[in-house]
Amino acid sequence: MTKKELLDRFAHGGEERVLLARALDKLELAQNRGVPAHTPFLSPGEQAALSDLLSAWGHPRHLFWGGYPDAERRVCAFLPDWQEEDGLLSDPEGPLAALEAKFPPEAGLGHRDILGSLMGLGITREKVGDILLPGPGVCQVVALREALPILLSQWEGAGRWKVRLEAIPLDRLAPKPAQVKTIRDTVATPRLDAVLAAGFSLSRSKAAGCISAGKVAVNHRECLKSDKLVEEGDVLTCRGLGKCVVKEVPGQSKKGRTMLVLERYI
Repeated sequence: MTKKELLDRFAHGGEERVLLARALDKLELAQNRGVPAHTPFLSPGEQAALSDLLSAWGHPRHLFWGGYPDAERRVCAFLPDWQEEDGLLSDPEGPLAALEAKFPPEAGLGHRDILGSLMGLGITREKVGDILLPGPGVCQVVALREALPILLSQWEGAGRWKVRLEAIPLDRLAPKPAQVKTIRDTVATPRLDAVLAAGFSLSRSKAAGCISAGKVAVNHRECLKSDKLVEEGDVLTCRGLGKCVVKEVPGQSKKGRTMLVLERYI
């Protein structure tokens, strides 16, 4: 399959086509010239689209990495033949860097406040990874290494609060464990609309409306089919409502309904 055919098949819209084309350019740089290369930070949906394309390409050597395990926003690093994953992850001059910002605990700054102040510097979203809030008055930001000098020299504060900055190694990142609510329910059939309704406490008709409106993704891929069967391990996201994971499908109840164990992120 040619590059154009791959893009025609996997790109949904002009912006995604540009993103995937640039990723393939990075892949060719690593494969043909032996130069380590990587994408900017990708959202989970963009990672899913690129994963599908790379599978069709033939599973070239690559690694999604966001600075720590289970990061949401990650770059895709393409490995030349001579480079191993461990070498990339342990390289102190690798593609990712981190900084820690400290501000008065009473400031009460949240993720949106921090992101807004960063975007105010002219830093584009693709250069910034996850923003962590490990404790009161502390914020940690993962960024492309090329953006670190700009952040350290120009980021002075968020809102009316001044920040004190320090570059830190990636192993000092301190993500908080995700907060989840366990939901046990049964559905007549594990269709997407039924499982979505159970996971987000919706009526089935409202869940179906979210799906038809293009607000719902399964494993970070948009899904418009209410009757799609959901499986154990699937990640369901609904714009405006959040994310839930199908942790278990234990089997059938005595009444013949499908039992579900879901975890909704709160």
